[in-house]
Amino acid sequence: MKIPPVFSAAAKRWLQNILMAVVLLALGFLGVRLWPHPPLSQGVPLSAVYYDRQGVLMRITLANDDRYRLWTPLEQVSPLAIRGILLHEDRWFYYNPGFNPISLVRGFWRSYVAGGKMQGGSTITMQLARMHWRLNTRTPSGKLMQIVRAVQLELSYSKHDILEAYLNYAPYGRNIESIGAASLIYFAKAPQDLTLPEALTLSVLPQSPSYRIDPKTGVLGNALTQARNRLFQRWQGIYATDSSQQALFQLPLALRQPEQMPYIAPHFIEQLRQQNPPLIQRDTRIDTTLEVGLQRLIEKQVNAFIARNQSRGIHNAAVLLVDSRDMGVRALVGSADYYNREIQGQVNGTHAKRSPGSTLKPFIYALGMEQGVLHPMTILKDVSSSFGAYAPENFDRRFLGPVTATDALNFSRNIPAVYVASQLRQPTFYQFLRLSGVANMASENHYGLSLVLGGGEVTAQELAKLYALLANRGALRPLRMQESDVSPLPVRLLSEEASFITLDMLRQHRRPGDTLAQRSSALPVYWKTGTSWGFRDAWSVGIFGPYVLVVWEGNFDSKGNNVFVGADAAAPLFFNIIDSINASYPALQEPKHTLPKQLKRVEICLASGDLSTPWCQQKGKTWFIPGKSPIKVDTVYRPVVLDIESGEVACPPYDETQTRTEVFEFWPSDLANVFAQAGLPKRVPPVNHCKDNGVAVSGNPPRITSPLKNTTYTLRQSQQGRDKITFNAVTDADSKTVYWFVDDIYLGSSASKKAIDWRPVNNGQYRIRAVDDHGRADSRMIMIELVN
Repeated sequence: MKIPPVFSAAAKRWLQNILMAVVLLALGFLGVRLWPHPPLSQGVPLSAVYYDRQGVLMRITLANDDRYRLWTPLEQVSPLAIRGILLHEDRWFYYNPGFNPISLVRGFWRSYVAGGKMQGGSTITMQLARMHWRLNTRTPSGKLMQIVRAVQLELSYSKHDILEAYLNYAPYGRNIESIGAASLIYFAKAPQDLTLPEALTLSVLPQSPSYRIDPKTGVLGNALTQARNRLFQRWQGIYATDSSQQALFQLPLALRQPEQMPYIAPHFIEQLRQQNPPLIQRDTRIDTTLEVGLQRLIEKQVNAFIARNQSRGIHNAAVLLVDSRDMGVRALVGSADYYNREIQGQVNGTHAKRSPGSTLKPFIYALGMEQGVLHPMTILKDVSSSFGAYAPENFDRRFLGPVTATDALNFSRNIPAVYVASQLRQPTFYQFLRLSGVANMASENHYGLSLVLGGGEVTAQELAKLYALLANRGALRPLRMQESDVSPLPVRLLSEEASFITLDMLRQHRRPGDTLAQRSSALPVYWKTGTSWGFRDAWSVGIFGPYVLVVWEGNFDSKGNNVFVGADAAAPLFFNIIDSINASYPALQEPKHTLPKQLKRVEICLASGDLSTPWCQQKGKTWFIPGKSPIKVDTVYRPVVLDIESGEVACPPYDETQTRTEVFEFWPSDLANVFAQAGLPKRVPPVNHCKDNGVAVSGNPPRITSPLKNTTYTLRQSQQGRDKITFNAVTDADSKTVYWFVDDIYLGSSASKKAIDWRPVNNGQYRIRAVDDHGRADSRMIMIELVN
């Protein structure tokens, strides 16, 4: 039978319309899918998880909505958990359009017709829609809106994205949401490491998370255990299982509760959280530089020390441990007890500004060596002194007289330190602190020289950075608290030579109770103590092995206590920590550093710290930096020719049969008075009535033959560093050594008939001086010009 032509045309048009509608609908679906959509994780507040540098969990924080929530990519979730979720929640997830009509009809019949318990019949997509848009689905209209939103999700996102979002939105009891947070809190593991019992437990939790776990013990309740076992029965009907898996379900299973989560180094974590705003991105894992083992060891020592010294009024302490190799903070104890309100325990003492006492003195001496003010054995005057209107006193209100720079530093003498600081130029001590990053300082005039004795304020973290500068041979680097922190290029504030010498001086500071015999196997400790004005702060700071250790004791309300003396209060805790770390880490070693190339050793007269002469009674050696260290010939011990009969100073020419030579000590009057007050008066040298009014010195002084007097030496800029000027001098027969100085800066020594070379680097006028080993000298001025 033939189809009428008219009907045939109508059928064709009908088919064409159907096809066009299908094509348009497909294009619409494709357009909706291809249209950019924000990720389902956008705007979701997340927790942050902090780990130490060895992967030990330290803390998981609450998100901004007071929920524990972590975003875990679907690929990082165990397949066991995914299969369990689909089996329990939505077996037809990959085939339905976002809703399951059969389940919805069944749920509607039971809920509204049969009058049974409310049953939703929601798919995973519908549950995600409810959680994502916070829908009220207890009414028919709410359920209809849920279906519409579910279809919207299916049109906009892939099944992969929807399932991933559901696992990260789903509630798992208490205030725990997302499978990542639930797995970490309940089972202390990542979602990809879940066992089958754990995976199925988490699979049934989102349906009724509020009453299936005992909040006190974490043990599974009967309802949860039965729901998990029913799911396992269904699992065995689909997936192959063996006897070992079945046996696991017979074992008791307890879920760790949020109150039992680690809460390690709270001050450290809080500082990190302040530096980094709350997280809303996917990456919520933060790997820190802290080491839990060291943190707990130091906390144990702090707690024990506070317990032993409560009766003395010591209730609080803060400790910071930094690895100088990478500047990572390895331990941070902000207070003795984070939960103790009486001591304001939640204050981070390592981040609080406090008076440093004498802990900054090593840097005054380091700058002094850098600028040619002194060397380690320079004799400084510890006598009553005034620096303008400022008249400092020593802590013990006593004076030691002449002391070496090393002893002045280690005995923490105030007056020598202030003198050295007064001699500093470019940078001054204040400028050095500003360059090193000490924050919130007032003007330099505000402090004056009192800054030397702790007149300013620093934090323990700033102190640690300063001492790490010494450990790193003068290179300043910022502290690191996260492994991802990238340190900028180090800034050199001190030379390797000055840093090395300062450490060598601090190494000679004997620990409390030490005898002269040090243990050869122990790591050297380079350390210094500090006590603030009014006994408000006691400090002990130093370097051992690869670590910089800062210990502070005091009260956060700045209440003083006579016990707060650095050497008596902070030093014992400081060395308790060092000894415990050495015992726990016996392989600990000091980082290897080569001896600075420019560093030299020179023989000196110990009484003056100057170059030794034949008349010096005690000789020793010291480090010095050629071209910087201010070393001159000793003038304390001088030979005096005396008349045998009268005992008075003989005047030249001398009659050898009527004269004899004695060596006297020539001390300045202020130091002579100190010796007398200490009951050690020095023999007064005889008065010289000779016309030269000087010391009897025989022979001729050296005569400089090169460079020429009042001559301009022109050097090409391109040749700088290769051109040199030769220094030479003619000496008397009894002269063995000539010491050369440029502008009173010691350049080096040469045998009396040898030359020494000098390579100038700057334009200007220079005074060249040659001194022989009898103290006789010659000098001259020269000019240096550098041209292109």
